[in-house]
Amino acid sequence: MCGRFVITSAPAALRQLFGYVEQPNFPPRYNVAPTQPIPVVLIENGARHFRLMRWGLLPTWVKDPRGFTLLINARSETVLEKPAFKNAIRRRRGLIPSDGYYEWKTEGGRKQPFFIHRADGAPLGFAALFETWAGPNGEELDTVAIVTAAAGEDLAALHDRVPVTISERDFERWLDVSGNEVDAILPLMTAPRSGEFAWHPVSTRVNRVANDDEQLLLPISAEEMEAEAPKPKKAGRKATAGPADDGQGSLF
Repeated sequence: MCGRFVITSAPAALRQLFGYVEQPNFPPRYNVAPTQPIPVVLIENGARHFRLMRWGLLPTWVKDPRGFTLLINARSETVLEKPAFKNAIRRRRGLIPSDGYYEWKTEGGRKQPFFIHRADGAPLGFAALFETWAGPNGEELDTVAIVTAAAGEDLAALHDRVPVTISERDFERWLDVSGNEVDAILPLMTAPRSGEFAWHPVSTRVNRVANDDEQLLLPISAEEMEAEAPKPKKAGRKATAGPADDGQGSLF
């Protein structure tokens, strides 16, 4: 799956890579989380455009978002049948610019975060599906989910799911929804080739959405991982809850 990612490339570099007409200026983000607005590239009126959408897809048929599960990912194996995605996969496909993402692996009874990125350091485009949800009072909300696939042999060491990444040569094929057909894009919804991505352990500071700085990307040593491991609680002491983290934030 993909539950956190980063955007660190310069806005001009991303605009050149993805070819959208807008010229947005935005700061780097090191800990993008669900419910936040994220950049999505789509084709509209024959040209590529940059749009902000809420990460967490809401199908058009949802009446009350408060009672609907947040759909941050869409499984590639079932997007053609699932009611939440079967229209979007044919008519509303997008790309999410990124420079990598985080995944958590259970090691020694605790979850260790890893930063995963292209081995060559280049930015990438997550395959995405989007919908515009219309509320009862006329309000509209653009929402998006990241497509995932079963992990390949190498990345499966961290997690059994990975985000689908679209190569630059296939951007146009993925974004083109003019024919309302899916046969051409089905081969794109696969895991990255073995060796295409690299990863390293990072600090558990990434667990908290409020932490959003470049230090999150730095590799940590085995000694540092051990230092971050939860300490055994002393008998007779009541644990004090830390500050609440509601997972909200703003991309820009």
